[in-house]
Amino acid sequence: MTDTAPTPYQVLARKYRPETFADLVGQDAMVRTLKNAFEADRIAQAFVMTGIRGTGKTTTARIIAKGMNCIGPDGQGQPTTEPCGQCEHCVAIMEGRHVDVMEMDAASRTGVGDIREIIDSVRYRAASARYKIYIIDEVHMLSTSAFNALLKTLEEPPAHVKFIFATTEIRKVPVTVLSRCQRFDLRRIEPEDMIALMRKIAVSESAEITDDALALITRAAEGSARDATSLLDQAISHGAGETTADQVRAMLGLADRGRVLDLMDMILRGDAAGALTELSAQYAEGADPLAVLRDLAEITHWVSVVKITPDAAEDPTISPDERTRGAQMAEALPMRVLTRMWQMLLKALEEVAAAPNAMMAAEMAVIRLTHVSDLPSPEELIRKLQDTPPTPPPNPSGGMPAPGNGAPVGGTTAYAQAAPRSGGGAPVTALAQDTATALARYPTFEHVVELIRTRRDVKLLVDVEGGVRLVAYQPGRIEFTPSDSAPRDLAARLGSRLQSWTGNRWAVSVVSDGDAPTIAELKDAAANALRSEAEAHPLVQAVLAEFPKAKITHIQTPEERAAQVETEALPEVEDEWDPFDDE
Repeated sequence: MTDTAPTPYQVLARKYRPETFADLVGQDAMVRTLKNAFEADRIAQAFVMTGIRGTGKTTTARIIAKGMNCIGPDGQGQPTTEPCGQCEHCVAIMEGRHVDVMEMDAASRTGVGDIREIIDSVRYRAASARYKIYIIDEVHMLSTSAFNALLKTLEEPPAHVKFIFATTEIRKVPVTVLSRCQRFDLRRIEPEDMIALMRKIAVSESAEITDDALALITRAAEGSARDATSLLDQAISHGAGETTADQVRAMLGLADRGRVLDLMDMILRGDAAGALTELSAQYAEGADPLAVLRDLAEITHWVSVVKITPDAAEDPTISPDERTRGAQMAEALPMRVLTRMWQMLLKALEEVAAAPNAMMAAEMAVIRLTHVSDLPSPEELIRKLQDTPPTPPPNPSGGMPAPGNGAPVGGTTAYAQAAPRSGGGAPVTALAQDTATALARYPTFEHVVELIRTRRDVKLLVDVEGGVRLVAYQPGRIEFTPSDSAPRDLAARLGSRLQSWTGNRWAVSVVSDGDAPTIAELKDAAANALRSEAEAHPLVQAVLAEFPKAKITHIQTPEERAAQVETEALPEVEDEWDPFDDE
């Protein structure tokens, strides 16, 4: 008596791998296109399959290879989209041992030398099959030189050669390669189709698993059939008897969605103590703090979508109780609260992932969320602050200038033309008429400063604005007292530059009795006055009272704002021709 060797265990992802186009789930458009091409004998010389992991790219490539080389049970068959699965070619291809169907992993063989092996072998006919087929997985990993080497062969391959590429990163494949291939985009598998597939496999395996558990697996798989099948395999092993949602949730390290909704309710009510207690309870039962916050973010996104599109609530991966509570939240919560919570959760996810203690970081994130839950909207805040009784402005005698008392308010105070000093020397009457005309372009010292700014002499501009206390000015003549910060050669440098720029000699002299403020001091005084005026505004005072640590960082006058808007506005385009002008 001979003992029969036990059949080795095969994981479900391989055991239930599709063997025909009819077995593919959720790829109806691609299957229909391929069937039409095979029936019309218009089979492309190269295909490229793209999509997320686990949607069946490599499996589809093998099915296409089977269909091209299938000869049927009687050995007389032609290329078909319904391979028999019984002939020698079908069996050898599905087992990965066919001599004429070569699979290459571009992730490990990326060089031009690997591609040269293919180029050198395409000239030889297939050993036994109808077509010699090259399946290159993760083709985007090939080097640039490898792609270039493949181009000519890919464009004009021998009639007996076909190429099938698979990739998850279609944008990394050169356009020159894509233009030579027939492209198929494999879609994420819809939740309804995925649940039906998982239920079919569970029945075939005589495994008891609840619908809620299947929904959890489907949600975690994110459209990947391979991921879903692997998770189902693990869930069946994890559960004793009937596999429940709780067992799957524990297996995946997820929190109970109902309890996450409870946590969200506590956060939105501002119940920090209750939210922390609930988070600790979920943590004690094995929930990952990062997974809890991720679930909070997922629910926040889902509720936001339901608020905009109520039909989104009809998701088969979500239980009826969750749908009801989600719809209630969408109706009750303003969008501003949801968007603010979403942004804070994204930041919290980064912090928890980087923190040395994930639970402590998650607790701090929950505390922050509860404290901003009842913050008013910007409109409500302004309305509240406007209703606050204004605080009288500080007494001008106390050192803070009040509006209307003569203090400068504008962003930049014009530098007034200084009056000539009495006895300051003879007027410039001996200059030639052309010189007077040229210097008339600079009637005030402001025009001189603007000339320096136009010539982009930054060093001289800074020295003049901070070092010149103007005493007297006439076109062609400047007298000033230097400030403490003024360089010693300022007068000579200023005169030399002005003579070079205007073509006329300038008399620039230093005197010792000037006490006028510099341009820089006037600017600072204007800015300080503007800040004092802003701080004295009742609405600003109300904001600072509500937020004591707030600071005024930038002040913009209405004139500056109007200039900025005008600068940023798109220019109006005038029509050069109107077809109705001739009517």
